[in-house]
Amino acid sequence: MDFELTEDQEMMRQTVREFAESEIAPTVMEYDEKQEFPRDIMMKAGELGLLGIIFPEKYGGAGLGYIEYTLAVDEVSRVDGSMGISIAAHNGLCAAHIYLAGSEEQKQRFLTPLARGEKIGAWSLTEPTAGSDAAGTKTTARQDGDAWILNGSKTFTTHGSVGDVVVVFGVTDKDKGNKGISAFVIDQGHPGFRPGKKENKMGLRASDTAEVIMEDCRLPTDQMLGKRGEGFVDAMKILDGGRISIAALALGMARGAYEAALKYSTEREQFGKPIASFQGIQFMLADMATKIEAASLLTYRAAWMKDNGMPVTKESAMAKLFASEIGVEVADKALQIFGGYGFVKDFPAEKYYRDMKLCTIGEGTSEIQRLVIARELLKSL
Repeated sequence: MDFELTEDQEMMRQTVREFAESEIAPTVMEYDEKQEFPRDIMMKAGELGLLGIIFPEKYGGAGLGYIEYTLAVDEVSRVDGSMGISIAAHNGLCAAHIYLAGSEEQKQRFLTPLARGEKIGAWSLTEPTAGSDAAGTKTTARQDGDAWILNGSKTFTTHGSVGDVVVVFGVTDKDKGNKGISAFVIDQGHPGFRPGKKENKMGLRASDTAEVIMEDCRLPTDQMLGKRGEGFVDAMKILDGGRISIAALALGMARGAYEAALKYSTEREQFGKPIASFQGIQFMLADMATKIEAASLLTYRAAWMKDNGMPVTKESAMAKLFASEIGVEVADKALQIFGGYGFVKDFPAEKYYRDMKLCTIGEGTSEIQRLVIARELLKSL
């Protein structure tokens, strides 16, 4: 067993860390306060190859794997979870679905500009009445000659109002349940397709989250993504990989919160000595560091398995479940170490605390992860 990164992987980690600290860190709170998507920084991430990490060079990608992808999301999220989740949603959801299910023409038309970082991608599955029950999709897709007509709305779509290419899901065969849901790929600005309400979020505020609305949106048949009725099935495959990236998101933010708390504990003095010298603080730091290490092992194991073509349904759910829940715990302890200063925006702890909670909700709640894990465990009996 080899737990070391290769020389190229270590070089990539350092490159992404330098990018995050020089390009993202200086304006983190500015974009957070304004709830503004930093498109300029996202384009710079594209120039660095971060928006096409896991896709072949023939489609404009970097031709790397999930280990490198996890490294990138981890390092970016250490500085800013908003940018981390934007990179994750672009790569692991929208672009990955097109790569998985798209025709060669669709890959050339839609995937290539996404992988090159020329366009931003969005993936829109959740509806107001279909969250954890994603198979309860109400959006309809009715065939009309050589076109599909979509009607409905989606919610909680990352990049819903800023994405250039959006993957959406609609019911094409109502009587077939989740085998009657199909996927479509749409350019933003297409007639009948528009952004709706932008959400005012507690955390990850610089990552755009909005509704998308379809009103008699007429699409040519060649914009169905994959086979008719297999959109939901493909979505579940995409979520296996997507959960690795959410684990990486939580892991990176946990690292950032821990490092900030560790540094602060050596600088803050009470009773004439740094608070790091007190056993109560030391125990918190020890627990934080240990649980981050455990989450890292689960997350990078799932990434390694994905790269080696192994099933990762259980492992990605385990990684997401554990990393997100210990992430919330680490962020809480970090804020406690900062004390009163942790509660104000001049210090980083409060932002990690706000941002982290989404990881136990997005791409399947912790409860859904436990159901997925249990289902996989029972399969082996």
